[in-house]
Amino acid sequence: AGLSGLLTNLGRLPAAVPALTALASGFMSLIAVFVGHNTAKEFGGTPVLGGAVAAVIVFPGVTHITAFGQHLSPGQGGVLGALAAALLAVQVEKRCRAVVPAALDVLVTPTVTVLVTGLVTVFGLMYVAGEVSTALGTLATWLLTHGGAFAGFLLGGLFLPLVMLGLHQALIPIHATLIQQQGYTVLLPILAMAGAGQVGAALALYLRLPRNRSLRRTIRSALPAGLLGVGEPLIYGVSLPLGRPFLTACVGGACGGGFIGLFNQLGDTVGSTAIGPSGWALFPLVKGGQSLATTLVVYALGLAVGYLTGFLATYFFGLGRQQRADLNAAPDPGAEKGTEAGTGPQRAPRPAAAPPVTLTPP
Repeated sequence: AGLSGLLTNLGRLPAAVPALTALASGFMSLIAVFVGHNTAKEFGGTPVLGGAVAAVIVFPGVTHITAFGQHLSPGQGGVLGALAAALLAVQVEKRCRAVVPAALDVLVTPTVTVLVTGLVTVFGLMYVAGEVSTALGTLATWLLTHGGAFAGFLLGGLFLPLVMLGLHQALIPIHATLIQQQGYTVLLPILAMAGAGQVGAALALYLRLPRNRSLRRTIRSALPAGLLGVGEPLIYGVSLPLGRPFLTACVGGACGGGFIGLFNQLGDTVGSTAIGPSGWALFPLVKGGQSLATTLVVYALGLAVGYLTGFLATYFFGLGRQQRADLNAAPDPGAEKGTEAGTGPQRAPRPAAAPPVTLTPP
């Protein structure tokens, strides 16, 4: 999707754009099936049954079905509907297998699972999940329109703790819903600012701890990934073990998120056409309410704010005086014992020759 948008904006390779669009749109149009398959697998059900009940959500023929006085539309409920349908299918399947005789299980259990769950999905879950998805999209738009800076500040500041706990994956359905409704998700560029704050904090630690070779090696190796939006190496290897630098990195993410949120409130919406990339890798996916150049500049300035704020907050407040002294005096675990730092391993002394042994015949 990012390559397609980039080539379109540049006016290059027009023949390749439809193919790239088909690749991206084909996956997104069937993402509900993949979600249903993996949800059933994760919760102990049969994956193909989870995919089967989720497939009804994207089937074009649902337009002939009426639920709650409204005609359904393909994709209504999206990822949230697929999650709910697959979870229900797992429960129905487990209960069937508990009572159905083994000789009939291969026929009865899949039939009952798909029939019961499918009917509940088309006559209930699709409508309910569709209303929830619409409400989420409306809420996100309203928050960034009326309280953009504050909402961005909170989202950017809280995202690193979510990553630390692995809870950031729960936001994927919301991103998918926004992309389905608006063509892009306005949340991802704001959340990407958390990675910028982390990078700024790591650079500050690199300068403040010139004699801690181990930590500086870790920062050098993890920094390229951090610039491309992969923050876990810097979180678990650098800031989180030190404590306070993790909080100052969150401050950088909050300020960068507030900056992006403020421009969203002013009408310069910044969004992403796909889920996954962050940091510098998000540039090809950026899309917004203004021209591409304006949107790219706003996103780049947001990254700069996150870098700078994370750096300054960590440089001046990230380490106490005693902690900084201890870390600068910490021995390098990569050095051999008994050697001076930087001199390399020394050759061990040659052991003394063993005394001759005389063998006495019995």
